[in-house]
Order: sequence, then structure tokens, then C-alpha cells
Amino acid sequence: MKKVLILGSGMVARPIIHYLLQKNFFVTIATPLLENAKEMVADHPNGNVIFWEASDDTKLSELVESHDIVVSLIPYTFHVQVARKCIYYKKNMLTTSYVSPQMKALDREAKEAGILILNEMGLDPGIDHLSSKKIIDYVHSKGGKINTFYSFCGALPATESVNNPFKYKFSWSPRGVLLAGKNSATYRLNNEIVNINSIDLFKDVRNINFPGFGNMEVYPNRDSLSYIDIYDIPEVKTIMRGTIRYPGWCKILDTFKQIDLFSDEESAFKVSSNVEFLLKKTDCETLNEFYRKYNIHQESQLFEAMKWAGFFDETLFEPKKIIPFEFTADLMIPKMTISDTERDMIQMIHWFEVLSQNNKIEYIMSDMLVNGTPGADTAVAKTVAYPAALGVEMILNNEIDLKGVHIPIYPQIYMKVLHSLEKLGFKLRENYQPESGIFLD
Repeated sequence: MKKVLILGSGMVARPIIHYLLQKNFFVTIATPLLENAKEMVADHPNGNVIFWEASDDTKLSELVESHDIVVSLIPYTFHVQVARKCIYYKKNMLTTSYVSPQMKALDREAKEAGILILNEMGLDPGIDHLSSKKIIDYVHSKGGKINTFYSFCGALPATESVNNPFKYKFSWSPRGVLLAGKNSATYRLNNEIVNINSIDLFKDVRNINFPGFGNMEVYPNRDSLSYIDIYDIPEVKTIMRGTIRYPGWCKILDTFKQIDLFSDEESAFKVSSNVEFLLKKTDCETLNEFYRKYNIHQESQLFEAMKWAGFFDETLFEPKKIIPFEFTADLMIPKMTISDTERDMIQMIHWFEVLSQNNKIEYIMSDMLVNGTPGADTAVAKTVAYPAALGVEMILNNEIDLKGVHIPIYPQIYMKVLHSLEKLGFKLRENYQPESGIFLD
């Protein structure tokens, strides 16, 4: 019986554990959260839970050596440490995280060890690679060229769970969502490079009509230019990856950026209430002055969001200095984390303008909407975990002949995984003659 080591038992672990146990693999979960992991295993005879913390390097060596493959679901900062163990013991490895430069640097050593370290095998990154590369390779096989490529994805609350002015709830790492708001972005538009500074990230907003759902907004996601080489589309004139949100999110977050509520620099002054911090931070004497300075109207979604979260709260606390990012996170996260009784939702859409071999302009759209299950698995957990589980299964069944550090952009991976995902109920609808464009304006 093949043995799988899963490091971590966080928000996306349960679906991968259940899938691999059902496929008759022996699964060990190494985690400091024993009760959480035991609930996921549910007394399955092929499941094993072991206490392990990332600082225990000796125990990690023992675990890696005694298993056939390692799935690292712990924070990405530990992946290289795990990868070095896998190289030493010649064990394959899989993650759902972006490939860091340090991980990429291990490619030669992984090849020499004869192992595969497969990264970005989740949702985004993950399913986005699988579905995009399938269409890109198809277009190229027909002699066509990709003129325009948009790829957007969002982890969101389902419609009935939108019950706060932000129109958002955290269904994966809450701090990760907020930290992503500090990113800058780069993309190509009509053969021109567009660089968006962090301060202006939420000013660069596009409105889209998500098929069968309705109006949403999108802002650019990090470095889109790197995907020109990753997807082998040197001909592309426009390429942008973006994050989907309900309308209004970008206006709210842009105002937070202007107020500098994402800063990690501790205030030079002490305050005794939330509203006192807000006013001192912005050099305003009164809230009315603050409203005027940042163009906040009291009937607006922005005002309601700040009021609801508690930014205007006058309740006194012990005088203290404030780190703006921590202040913002502490207000938003407790109120905005999705509950077990609510559904989350994943939206993913790709849009291509193609120049065919006959010099005709054609359009292709691929989209997917997935809802979570209240009291069970979130849409995020399912769409991150199942690609990872399928990747583990393929590696253990010797269905992937790659060695080194890779991501899932190869036909031998994406064809099988997309087919298997469809059987599990996760299908990207492909439309090769969409009736309209992706943008509303």
C-alpha cells in the first residue's frame, strides 16, 4: 500500500484526505492540531495522525523517509525545507503554492534525485493553469495565435451569505486576503506594459458580467507578464490575470490604501479608541472633516462598511500605539470569516481573443462557478484539494514522467486532471463562440 504524508491539517486538508483514503492509500497527517486531523480521518483504518510542528526537523526526516510522497499544506515559507528532505530521501512532493525562486533553484537537485516536485496544484494557482493551457495548446495546434488572454478568479461568499456592507467573507487565509491587497501589479495591454503601484492597485478596476451570475468587478493580480513564458504565448498582445469581487470592494479597499490602513509602521502616538486612531492618523479634528477629506458620503457602501466594521467606534480602551494593518485586520477578520452554516463560492473565467490560421478573429471563453457545502467543505477547500489529490494519485500510479520542479502545464497532467475533476462535478464550461465580450464597460 502506497503511503502519503500530508503536512498540515488546515482549511483545505479534509477533501484531499478523504479522496486519498477512498482510493486505498495509507495517509498520515502530521500536524500540531491533532483533534482537527482526527476528525478528518474519522477512524479510517488507513488514516494516521501524528503530532508534528514545522520546527521539528528530526521528526520531519523520519516522516519523509517512511512515506512514498509528501504533500505540503503548511505555509509556503516551509516548502523549501520540506523539499530538501524529499530530495535527500528521493521522495516525490506536491504543493498547492506558487513556486518561489528558492524552490525553483532546486530543480537540478530534484532531477538528479529522480523525483518530481509538483507545485501550484490547487485552484489559483492550479485549475487556472490546467484550463488555460488546454485551450492555448489547442489554439496553437490549429495554427492559431493568442491575441488577448484574461484570466480572473475569486473566492467569495455565495449570494445568500452576502450580509455585510463589504459584500465579502473570508473562506481561506484571512490575513492572506488582506496581505494580497498590498501587492503591486503588472500586465500587458495592447502591447504596452502597465505597472500598477501598490497604492493604486484598487483604482485599476474592470466590471465584468460573469456568465449566469451577474455583474462583478476585477482588479489585477500581481505579475501577469511571467505567464507569457509559462504558457508559451510570446505572440500575446494583451494579458492580465485578475481577482474577482462583488461591486464596491475595490472602492472600499482603495480608500483604506489612501488612509494608509495597510501600513506595518507603528503609530508614533497612543490612542484610546478606534475613531481617535482614525482621526489622528489622518490629521482630522472631527469625523465630518474626515468624511470630506476622503469623499465619504454617509449613504455610501464605503461609509456603511467602515461603520459596520467598527472604524468609527468610540469605545475606550487602554492607551496604546497602533499598527494600521493589524488594526484593520483585527476589525475585519472576526466579523467577516465565513461560518459553517454559510456557503462560499468560487468564480473562475478565462477569455481569449484568437487569430486563427485563416486570419479570422475568434473568441473563446471558459468559466466555472462552484458553491461550497454548509457544514462540510467550502468551495475553496474542494477546488484547492481535489487537483492536489488527483496529482498525488497520478504520481503514485506513475502516470507523470516528469522530474524536477514543475507546475501543471503539460498535457499529460492537465488532460487527466480536468477529466477527473469533471467526474467529481467540477467542470469548466468552454464556449468557442461567446455572444458577448467579458467587460461591461
